[in-house]
Order: sequence, then structure tokens, then C-alpha cells
Amino acid sequence: MSNASSPYQGIFFDLDGTLADTAPDLVAATNQLLVARNQSPKPYEFLRPYASAGARGLLEGAFGIAPDHADFIALRDEFFSNYEKALLVDSKLFDGIGHLLDQMDDAKLPWGIITNKSERFTNPLTELMGLRQRAVSTVSGDTTPYSKPHPEPILHAARVANIDPTKSIYVGDDIRDVIAGKAAGMKTVAAAYGYCGCKEPPEAWGADYLVDNPRDLLKIIFPNRE
Repeated sequence: MSNASSPYQGIFFDLDGTLADTAPDLVAATNQLLVARNQSPKPYEFLRPYASAGARGLLEGAFGIAPDHADFIALRDEFFSNYEKALLVDSKLFDGIGHLLDQMDDAKLPWGIITNKSERFTNPLTELMGLRQRAVSTVSGDTTPYSKPHPEPILHAARVANIDPTKSIYVGDDIRDVIAGKAAGMKTVAAAYGYCGCKEPPEAWGADYLVDNPRDLLKIIFPNRE
């Protein structure tokens, strides 16, 4: 079943920090919380790595609080409200991703999206970006009872697409993506160009491949091309 120009049956991607650079809108929603409390907004470059862990990470970066803090739920819900109203202002595909997706579509190589983002945000965002209509499966953090690093979201995406996970690749910008992809039996790619918010550098995640640029993914997905 493998594609004629690729040894893989399917390619699966994390969303935030891998396919799409969504940090500008996530950071904006976070800084709204600070401004509403008469605090100075944090610099974009400071908060960007925290975007890898979604609301939990961004609230830690902005306010220094964890999910067990008394104010966490209220801040998270306000963050969600801010973000939902401005999902696609400055977010865009990373340079080179559009070309990569076109190449896979031209080769009839299926690709999907597996993110820990809630369906509440994933579905409208991917539709607005024109991704959901093209992906063979789109799985969010609440689509199954589990989220990454558990392998079930990845296995679910592969089942929906009728693709053998052991003949597929998962690309992500966080160690949890590599852990989940490996547990699902997929080859893994660490996207070092993404947010990479965890303490360990991408080189230490144990991925099969490491890429510094989305364009490098072409060589991995289509190794037989000149």
C-alpha cells in the first residue's frame, strides 16, 4: 500500500509549533490576561516556548502558576475565551509547510493532524487554515479519552485513515510527540524549528530524525527523489 514515491503509508503532524506557527495568537490571548490585571505584557520571545504546552504552559510563563493553583481554572477559562475570539489573526503555516503538503497531496500520500489542543479550537482553526478539509484525520486532545504522550490519539488517527502506524511518521515539536509516536510504532521526527518548550533539547528526545527546517521533511518523506 506504500506510496510509489515514499516508503511510508501516511504522515502525521502535531499542529501548534509543527504545522502552524500559532504562538502569536496564543501569546496575544495570554497577554490580554496580564493587561486586564494591570500587569505588563510579557515579551513574545519569552512566552513563545511555553506555547508548546498550551494554556497550562502559557499560564505558567505569564503568572508562574501550575494547574493546582486556586486561580488556574478562572485564568484558563478567560484565556480560552480570549483565544477563541482571535484564533487566526497572526497564525500561519511555517515556511515550507504549504509546499510540503502540496507535494504529499500531489503524490496522493495521506497526511493527518494529531494535537493536544481541544476540538473547540482545533476544528475551527484547521478549517479556517484549509487543513481540515485536506487531512485524512484530525485528532484533538479530547477526541479520545487520552492525550499525548499516550499513543491512543495517534493510533486513533491511523485507524480513521486506515493506515498502518508502523509504516507511518509522526512529526512534532515536543518530547511528548516523540514518546507518543514511538509508543504507537511510528517513526518520529523532532521539529527543532518549533516551540520545543520542554527542558530537554530536541537532540535528546530520541527521535528517529531531527529537522531544523520544514523543508528537510521532504527528504525524509520522499527519500528516493533526486
